[in-house]
Amino acid sequence: MKKFFSVEDVINVYDLIKEALFLKKNPYEFKHIGKNKTIGLVFFNPSLRTRISCQKAAFNLGCNTWILDVHKDSWKIEMNDGTVMKMTQEHLKEAVSVMSIYCDILAVRTFPSLSDRDYDYKEIIFNKILKYSRVPVVNMESATLHPLQSLADVMTIAEFTSFFKKRCKVVLSWAPHIKPLPHSVANSFSQWISKIDKIDFTIACPEKYDLHKIFSNGVFTTHHQDVAFINADFIYAKNWSSYLDYGKMLCKNSDWMITVNKMKLTNEAKFMHCLPVRRNVVVEDSVLDGKHSIVLQQAENRIFASQIIFLKILQSLS
Repeated sequence: MKKFFSVEDVINVYDLIKEALFLKKNPYEFKHIGKNKTIGLVFFNPSLRTRISCQKAAFNLGCNTWILDVHKDSWKIEMNDGTVMKMTQEHLKEAVSVMSIYCDILAVRTFPSLSDRDYDYKEIIFNKILKYSRVPVVNMESATLHPLQSLADVMTIAEFTSFFKKRCKVVLSWAPHIKPLPHSVANSFSQWISKIDKIDFTIACPEKYDLHKIFSNGVFTTHHQDVAFINADFIYAKNWSSYLDYGKMLCKNSDWMITVNKMKLTNEAKFMHCLPVRRNVVVEDSVLDGKHSIVLQQAENRIFASQIIFLKILQSLS
């Protein structure tokens, strides 16, 4: 593996999940692989799980790490080409080139503008990072995708379905929020789930919240949450802003919150969320704290999702 931007960089999703679950049981099996290697973690926006899980994954492989919070730890970086730099002190081209000199893998987290759909969906910033980096790049979240989260998500589903030995129904349900959020988690989850044969996948969202067809092509989408929940085995709650009316909050209806009564429509479904989650806005306390909530298992699997990707890239360097 020479880079990891999306599931399209994965040869076999099933094999990758199996290997990640093996690492979970044997986290230090490949500690020798990272000896004298360094992973750089660059954040253009805040992070809790991504930052800590990636650092832990690197440590499990015997790697050194350095972490850069761009907005706190560096000069203001110019993203646009051809700019007369009177207001910024360093261009992305030099910044990424230099950072990549200081590590063997460069992992980067960016964020969408949520104002210019074409700019975000062309992944302008991340493509520049891929171009300027001298070492393999790992996507810790981009304008449209969050593949490490999605790998952790499918790992979690695999653990609770005996590695997809039987069919199950998974519902990605839009849920309310107080502000517009990116599409990255929803896009990426849909992209990964669509690679797995034994999953019946449904997206439930309000009107004008359908995902872009490149991520949801062929996926059954309904605007009726209660219909989607019937006999579901997994409910994955997530908010995202409108794609059609890009970046806007068109629905402020709290009726889409995940409740105990709605979960009764399911097949005793497991409740999933990528975290952080706003209690009693996205989901009721009683669901989040209930026996069917597996959000902490998801969060734990972020370590091993990152670790298997780092391992694959390190092995390709040797």
